[in-house]
Amino acid sequence: MSPPHAFYVTTPIYYVNGRPHVGHAYTTIAADVLARWHRALGAPVKFLTGTDEHGQKVLDTARKRGMTPEAHCDDMVAHWKAAWVPLGIQYDRFLRTTDADHVAVVQDTLTWMWERDLIYRSAYEGWYSVVDEAFVTDKDVAEGKYDESQLQRITEVNYFFRMGRYQQALLDHLEANPDAVRPASRRNEVLGFLRRPLEDLCISRPLARMPWGIPLPFDDAFVTYVWFDALLNYLTATGWSPYPEKAAPDWASWWPASVQLVGKDILTTHAVYWCTMLLALGLPLPRTLFAHGWWTADGHKMSKSKGNVIDVTRLTEAFGADAVRYFFLREIPFGGDGAFSYEGFLTRYNADLANDFGNLVHRATSMTERWLGGRVPPLGALDDREHALVALAQRAATTWAEQIPELGFGRALEGVWELVRAGNKYIDEVEPWRLNREGDTPRLARAMRMSLEVCALAGALLESVMPAKAAELLARVGAGGSVIASEAIAGRSVLAALPEGAPTRFGDPLFPRFTEMPALIAEMLSTPQEAPVSETPPPTTPPEVAAAPERAPDKPQITYDDFAKVDLRAGTVVAAAKHPKADRLLVLTVDVGEASPRTIVAGIASKYAPEDLVGRQVVVVVNLAPAKLRGVESQGMLLAAGGQDVLALVTVDCAPGQSIK
Repeated sequence: MSPPHAFYVTTPIYYVNGRPHVGHAYTTIAADVLARWHRALGAPVKFLTGTDEHGQKVLDTARKRGMTPEAHCDDMVAHWKAAWVPLGIQYDRFLRTTDADHVAVVQDTLTWMWERDLIYRSAYEGWYSVVDEAFVTDKDVAEGKYDESQLQRITEVNYFFRMGRYQQALLDHLEANPDAVRPASRRNEVLGFLRRPLEDLCISRPLARMPWGIPLPFDDAFVTYVWFDALLNYLTATGWSPYPEKAAPDWASWWPASVQLVGKDILTTHAVYWCTMLLALGLPLPRTLFAHGWWTADGHKMSKSKGNVIDVTRLTEAFGADAVRYFFLREIPFGGDGAFSYEGFLTRYNADLANDFGNLVHRATSMTERWLGGRVPPLGALDDREHALVALAQRAATTWAEQIPELGFGRALEGVWELVRAGNKYIDEVEPWRLNREGDTPRLARAMRMSLEVCALAGALLESVMPAKAAELLARVGAGGSVIASEAIAGRSVLAALPEGAPTRFGDPLFPRFTEMPALIAEMLSTPQEAPVSETPPPTTPPEVAAAPERAPDKPQITYDDFAKVDLRAGTVVAAAKHPKADRLLVLTVDVGEASPRTIVAGIASKYAPEDLVGRQVVVVVNLAPAKLRGVESQGMLLAAGGQDVLALVTVDCAPGQSIK
């Protein structure tokens, strides 16, 4: 058997100005799970995270605090490093873009590109966004993508990277490698972006205007644009240099990165800026660039002004790090957006962790201690029910091994919970208390051994997600660790891995049940949030004119049961064309998370051209009976606003196949 390949996983290089929030925690937990799992498989692993510390906004914030940029960054980095300790994050490198080795890599890269005419000097006149630290096109302003009052009109000389030269090569790569950008909806988004003209990238800022950055090695009147600087951190951590004599001997064993995790808001900078930079350097692109969604509260993206920010620190203090790690990877498919509420967290915690998992561990260890002396009993011959439990355990282990590398955290965890629930059902059916009462010791021993084995396999699989609780569980059932998981995945020792006679231990509940919201959270929720000051004046329309009817009177009311019959799912348009026989119809190919995309005929040609639809994330009625529309079978229906005239498609931002409610 060949040794596992090296595994290199990265989080984004987090912006140092703010403190860590739930989005940062979400990405970092996912990266940590991937790193832990591959370490357990025996693979060499490098897990990189860190902070992006240059740029105008860092300089401005430092000045407002009366500090140097260096002191400001040092102070903020302490908060970032401290945030990952209670969550159990085990990174291999925390890279700061002010680190000496990174500064050297950036300057060597700039020199190498300059020597090969991949960077040129040119004058620029146009809009500049200080907030985004980016140049903005007239087209973006005309389309209302930016508030003109927040822009500066500037004319200055700068240096540019010939990014447009690599547009077609990047487009070809993404079309040939479906897993290069995931999920599919994000890949389609990037493909759509790349089918428009790609301009060159300004990679400098004049020192006189913005002095906080890495100086250009060939012109000390300029510093490096923050994104060009920050993105190179992923190579810095490998020991790479564009000059072979400076590179670490083993850098190539780490590159290309196995998985690079980013939030969807920085997809373009990674999928386009970063990947064209790599192409220019003659380096392979990351195997997978995965852009996940956002967590929302009350239907809105979280912000301090709305008072709806999740306090991850307090959540961890109240429920424990392992419960937090489990919830964020279990609650939604990784890649889509998720709606958070503290009540939802409490419900998931009690149902999955306290009731299902905690109850199984409690029953298995308490009955073993009470009736069998607290030792792992012999197994004996299995009956049909136990063979079925073994088969289910094998399936859970296989699903885990397949889904975790694919970032299918939710599906992997559901496979384990199917086994956990089956373990509880097994105890209910074999009734160990009855076997003990009847004196059937061999059968009782087998029942408790099977129950302990289910606990052990679940704990071994969950070590990467819930490291502290999994380790505690494995110690309680007499297990030795993750070798149980690897044996089960290999098809050996499935529910037969515990050493007979090993001591077991019954203790406090692994996950104690909460009958009400923990005091830490309840206190926070009861504290009134200051309402943000509205920038919009109150409406002047009289209330009797502005009031809307309670409901539209033209259609009858329906019950919830009526509505529940409609199966709405997110879909991504992967292809679109005009209907061959009807001008007002378009024929769409829509991915709704099934084995193959669906064909949907939609009467939206008056509003949309086919090329405008590719990559859009739409809402599909998937259980509508198929119907032929002018000779083409339609396998569903899209939701849209408007009546006879379509005003707009209803769109969402989540993974294909996700249920819409």
